[in-house]
Amino acid sequence: MSQVSLVMTILGEDRAGLVESLADVVKCNGGNWLESRMAHLAGQFAGVLRVEVEPENAVPLTDALRALESQGLQLIVHSESAPEEASEFHKGLVALELVGQDRPGIVSEITRVLTTHGVNVEDLSTERISAPNSGQKVFKATVKMQLPSATAGRTLRAELEQIATDLMVDLHFHQGG
Repeated sequence: MSQVSLVMTILGEDRAGLVESLADVVKCNGGNWLESRMAHLAGQFAGVLRVEVEPENAVPLTDALRALESQGLQLIVHSESAPEEASEFHKGLVALELVGQDRPGIVSEITRVLTTHGVNVEDLSTERISAPNSGQKVFKATVKMQLPSATAGRTLRAELEQIATDLMVDLHFHQGG
């Protein structure tokens, strides 16, 4: 029998030992921690986690994770036992790095173009940082994406470069994410 994949989101006040408590619950219930994205945002811990577990351990693991809610965490757990479907997307990630003066609407503009071209966003990381020389606030984004075909990259790149000019941001593409 195949493994069950549990995908969860976790939100709560950040504190030392929080990730360890999650890891212990996963381990003690026979789960295998596969991938995660976790961050400290405005005093809060926010995370997304995927684990695999034997089917008979899925409910006990879910119950043990829900017990962490008594410690102030909010959890959403989604169970999936079906095998992953074959992707219609071109194999290989393309990474896009964007850096420019911070202003509202940058993410909206870029993701609109990605959606128009049928791009699947695999990973999106954004932050506002201080520029090294001026200290001015700069917006930085990294997008890892799957293109629907090998040829879609050329037209996507041209349209994103036009938007980059309008937004006054620098774009850099990297094959292989």
